[in-house]
Amino acid sequence: GATLRGSVCVDGVPVADLAETLAYVRQEDLFFSQLTVQETLDVAARMRLPKEMPIAEKRRFVDALMRELGLLTVSTSRVGDEKTRGISGGEKKRLSLGCELVSTPRLILCDEPTSGLDAFQADKVMESLRALARQGHTVVCSVHQPSSKIFKLCDDLVLLAGGRRVGFPMPHQSNPAELYLDLISVDFSTDDTAAASEKRIDTLVAASNAVAASANRVATLRATFDDAARQPLEDGDGEKPFAAPPKRLGAFGQVRVLLQRAWRQITRDKKTNMSRFMSALMSALLFGAIYWRIGFKQTTIQDRLGLLQVCTINSAMTALVKTLNVFPRESVIVNRERARGSYSVLQYFVSKLIAEMPVSAFFPLVFSCTVYPMVGLSGGLNRILRFLGIITLESFTAASYGLVIGALVPSTEAALAVGPSSFVLQIVFGGLYITDENVPAWASWIPRVSLIKHAYEALCVNEFRGIEFEAKESWDVRTGEQVLQRMTWGESTVSKACLRLSKILAFNYLATYAILTLKKPKFEKLQPVLVEDDETPPPQANGPTSALSTTPVVT
Repeated sequence: GATLRGSVCVDGVPVADLAETLAYVRQEDLFFSQLTVQETLDVAARMRLPKEMPIAEKRRFVDALMRELGLLTVSTSRVGDEKTRGISGGEKKRLSLGCELVSTPRLILCDEPTSGLDAFQADKVMESLRALARQGHTVVCSVHQPSSKIFKLCDDLVLLAGGRRVGFPMPHQSNPAELYLDLISVDFSTDDTAAASEKRIDTLVAASNAVAASANRVATLRATFDDAARQPLEDGDGEKPFAAPPKRLGAFGQVRVLLQRAWRQITRDKKTNMSRFMSALMSALLFGAIYWRIGFKQTTIQDRLGLLQVCTINSAMTALVKTLNVFPRESVIVNRERARGSYSVLQYFVSKLIAEMPVSAFFPLVFSCTVYPMVGLSGGLNRILRFLGIITLESFTAASYGLVIGALVPSTEAALAVGPSSFVLQIVFGGLYITDENVPAWASWIPRVSLIKHAYEALCVNEFRGIEFEAKESWDVRTGEQVLQRMTWGESTVSKACLRLSKILAFNYLATYAILTLKKPKFEKLQPVLVEDDETPPPQANGPTSALSTTPVVT
């Protein structure tokens, strides 16, 4: 099929060169839910304002911005989300606008800023946009079903239907009077042409009644944009709005700001942290009660193997599900901020890992320190510390696997569907249900990449190496080394198993970084409309007036 190529320009300048002068406010308002309104704007200001600007001046800028947008009364309120109570929908929309206004753009594009808001909040948002227009910003926003109050706030109006402007554009080098007469005349040469002419006239009458007040403005708007695109930029007063942006924070400064934001987001999420704490504690108490004082009888060998397996699966699955619940949504916010040029993937990823490590290590500590003494596993401080280290390393690795899944899939729902189901294979080939020697040749690669297998192997070696069991018969298993030999891990060590687990962890981190770096927004392909040069454009007001969406332009 045909393809459409070209460039998108504003005032004759490619959009790619307007990062500092153009703001795009999306329809969906997504933020880090545990941050306050002021903290959210502070992060945007510290990231996007010039590096040379003092912190105190940036804070004064944020205060003035909140005052201008009517957000001072909620400045210390957390933004919230569907799970956490926070500010209202209208306040979130104004906060989205504030994050974009940090760079003082000349042109502001808003995608349905009133969508999902009640009448009062919609009016407040549009009044804020109108105030920005009075200050010299050019504001363009798409609006569906505007109220009469919102309609009066707009200076210019463009009506759209099916992705096209509604009306009859004037062909070049044509006589307007002749075109108007042709449009309102009936061709009686055949019944079909007469019917088509009458239908066109009916459409014109209906459209005229609906948009008479804005018809002249549409023509003026088009002429204004056409003229502006052909005019060179005027010399200013020394400012260079299209020059390279001012220097922003360096890499270490960005990491510091992002680390602070990530730490607040993680530590303030009390509901999630409490649920993780209770899950770790209750799981440990349950396993401890089931395997209470396990002892060293022959029958406890299988019990030990089963306990270590459920400890491995429980710790990994808890870390995996937590990551799958959070990361896909967070990555959407990060991609938007990256599109603004606020920071790179590397700065975000490093800050996220550093912030999460202390919190993520706390819950394996709770689990290990509870279950180990209750069950009465092999004594010795070294064994206990190794057990804790293995469980913690496994939790980090499972979370890193969740990062890979979250970076690949488009939503939290998809991540929760793909992650646990793909994790089942790692559990099946985790060492308990099938030994390495009996794995089919076609599946021999799965145990090598199974974090469950390597974590389970490390726990078994740590537990069974050097212990003895009560033996009454000659065929009884007397030592832990015999158990490891039957599991095909006779030559294995804790350090070797943990090294393989660490390699999987590093690979997952690198894979996540690569996916986030390469992942780019996908846009719908433009469909060209081919019209002969000598052909009068057909009526574009096809369809009822109520089906039209309005695009007010506030200047």
